[in-house]
Amino acid sequence: MTARRPCIFDLDGLLLDTESIYTLVTNAILARFGKALDPVLKGRMMGQKKLESARILVETLGVPLAPEDYLSERAPLLMERFPECAALPGAEALVRRLAAAGVPLALATGSDEVEFEAKTRAHRAWIELFATRVLGDDPAVKRGKPAPDIFLEAARRLGAVPSECLAFEDAPNGAQAALAAGMTVIAVPGPHAPRSVYPTVHELLDSLAEFRPERYGLVAA
Repeated sequence: MTARRPCIFDLDGLLLDTESIYTLVTNAILARFGKALDPVLKGRMMGQKKLESARILVETLGVPLAPEDYLSERAPLLMERFPECAALPGAEALVRRLAAAGVPLALATGSDEVEFEAKTRAHRAWIELFATRVLGDDPAVKRGKPAPDIFLEAARRLGAVPSECLAFEDAPNGAQAALAAGMTVIAVPGPHAPRSVYPTVHELLDSLAEFRPERYGLVAA
């Protein structure tokens, strides 16, 4: 174990409150068909590559839209709202504290480059502390979460052994991906998933404000 264990963070629903935007926009589209997104279905979709997530949605709910058409309709609605997203409790303070302590930091997010820019526009001062970023449209990431690809790639770019890394996630798919990568997983469940679906993670928190980095040797006790 290194003195400063690398930390890899998801973005949506963990650092930034974008999930409420996804839900709002998705339900606006689904309302035309008398459908609505429920937390269990949302949990299945989160972390997946965009097209796979859309396929799960339309097939599960029986919506008469091709996944590609749903995504085309959704995209401009999301992009209009993403710049408004707020940081989630404890996120900025934790990232700044870890960066100041010299902890290697990486982002591992399913967001593509265009979405990432819109979501982080108001938060660049602290999001830029993540020198390593692996996005959903990165050609090195062949499979979305719950496959471990994005976490393994982030560890590789950090020059880290996966088992040395701490991974922070909010979604069940993301937690499963990080576990499959062999990492220590800190889960912060949002309203989309009950705690009971995270039985094998190493720590469950209500928010990042509860995380104690000294427990993992990230900062001085």
